[in-house]
Amino acid sequence: MTDTTPAVAIEGLRKMFGTHAAVDGADLVVHPGEILGVLGPNGAGKTTTIRVLTTLLPYDEGSVQVFGREVSENRFAIRRLIGYVPQQLSADGTLDGEENVALFARLFDVPRKQRADRVAECLDLMGLSDAKKRLARTYSGGMVRRLELAQALVSRPRLLMLDEPTIGLDPVGREGVWERIEDLRDSAGVTVLVTTHYMEEADQHCDRVALMHKGTVRAIGTPRALKESLGPEASLEDVFRSYTGDALEEGGDLRGVRSTRRTAGRLG
Repeated sequence: MTDTTPAVAIEGLRKMFGTHAAVDGADLVVHPGEILGVLGPNGAGKTTTIRVLTTLLPYDEGSVQVFGREVSENRFAIRRLIGYVPQQLSADGTLDGEENVALFARLFDVPRKQRADRVAECLDLMGLSDAKKRLARTYSGGMVRRLELAQALVSRPRLLMLDEPTIGLDPVGREGVWERIEDLRDSAGVTVLVTTHYMEEADQHCDRVALMHKGTVRAIGTPRALKESLGPEASLEDVFRSYTGDALEEGGDLRGVRSTRRTAGRLG
């Protein structure tokens, strides 16, 4: 019998920072084996939701489950099921590619006898075998992101969460990262939850998209279905405007803008 347990099941999620509700009653289901993109402006609650799912933030209300396990009650078990690539850079420029992935293998308690093979496997999967002895600071932006994917994959997660994985990359670098993400889903059955500001990426690469605004999920569905709900010429940007009244690039705060610019700058 096929297991129909959702990879992610969020119901009524609420996360407060003082008097501000960063996430305010959000509901979201991610199906096993799909790529689900979460779209929204800075301040919509995307990163907060990701951080709750990765057990980095406690939440105030609601239910948050990963493969049927409540996050608040199974933090260590959840961490063994997930891989996470944050918006901020996680690669160490003073280490080479192989050393970066090996460090994560140790952090995730990959058995010592398996580490070398696992590190080599992940570097090869991301197309970095030839560059594994180069310092990460010499990598291009796209290579850095692929290195971070290798780091996240070394524990063989069932769920991969990516927060703005292509921010600051040129079109070639962005496409290269997405090719690797799709390969992971197709070859290994990894479920992928990804946040992005790029409508065209979500339209082209995601099985479904969720539109998030002011802490809630306003709409969810396949890109095609969401566009068809407005008419034959509609774009995802039109759909977003329809549900929120805003353009995607609006919103956010100074800290979010600074963080985004720092990340983009370091990626070159």
